[in-house]
Amino acid sequence: MIPGVETTDPAAAYARTISVAGRHGLLRVAPGEEGLHVALRGVEAGHAESVGGRLRHLFDCDADPGAIATCLAGDPVLAPLVAARPGLRLPGAWDPFETGCRAILGQQVSVAAATGLAGKLVAAFGTPLAEPMGGLTHVFPAPADLVEADVALALNMPRARGAAIRALAAAALADPDLFAPAESLEAAVLRFTAIRGIGPWTAQYIAMRALKLPDALPVGDVGLLRALETGTGRPSPAELLARAEAWRPFRAYAAQHLWAADEATVKGW
Repeated sequence: MIPGVETTDPAAAYARTISVAGRHGLLRVAPGEEGLHVALRGVEAGHAESVGGRLRHLFDCDADPGAIATCLAGDPVLAPLVAARPGLRLPGAWDPFETGCRAILGQQVSVAAATGLAGKLVAAFGTPLAEPMGGLTHVFPAPADLVEADVALALNMPRARGAAIRALAAAALADPDLFAPAESLEAAVLRFTAIRGIGPWTAQYIAMRALKLPDALPVGDVGLLRALETGTGRPSPAELLARAEAWRPFRAYAAQHLWAADEATVKGW
């Protein structure tokens, strides 16, 4: 959760700030008897269909859990993870640019550290809501807000990472189709690695979250390697890549299961 932008509550509801057609508002999504119940504030009724489409993307509503489970159940490590979390979805992106920035902030740091940096980015460059609600105070910065911002100075982080966020913002402003669907995973990775400061891990993560490519796999991710650790040690990225051939075309879902298992282990759940 990005501080100031997203929250959850004990009722399992998810709420966030949004920007739709130049207007800022809020949405809240909670489990209902017949699916997800969505409440909107500050959004015109004419944009409800567009919001619904973005929420389907965010919550991975079009996934086929049965096909995914059948594919992954052949792996001896993944099989019990799939059984423990049936129907696990692949979180998408409300805003692809926001997800790209989060991926850059997450380079070589923990999830907690990346979350903290995202909160600082929002506080420094986001747009304050006219009427904050609870912990929801800002709309995430748009590309125009960051293209010339000294992100590294504001967040006290490596200058190269701040430059990468500026480069992503410039690319998004120059190409309105930067986050459009890609012909293939390979094409998507090439698209994003062409941006200075974005390497294969970040490109695969953006492909997974923002473009919803189900076979994306951030091969060198420490959490994935740690989740596959055995008594003889962790696999190498090359070994992970070879093993993941059996997970195609759902390697991203395998990664989600491994991340969930790793998080549970780290927290002692």
